Amino acid sequence: MRAIKIAYKPVGLILGALSGLLAGLVFKQTWKLLGHDEHVPEATDETRTWQEVLLAAVIQGAIFAGVKAAVDRAGATATRRLTGTWPN
Repeated sequence: MRAIKIAYKPVGLILGALSGLLAGLVFKQTWKLLGHDEHVPEATDETRTWQEVLLAAVIQGAIFAGVKAAVDRAGATATRRLTGTWPN
């Protein structure tokens, strides 16, 4: 069981990087669909309102967490199907 956990580490790192890229793409499209411009506001952008900056941060955080959880869960499920062991 320990070998599966060690072997899964690099897979988990790769999946984490891919989930970050995917979440970034999903967030940018979501931000556009909500009727905002292409550029996502940064917290230090003085031309943006508090409401706009906080809304972007909350949406971005929710999307990143959801995509990461889905990708992590799919990776763990695939590992169990291949090896018969859940990678804790």
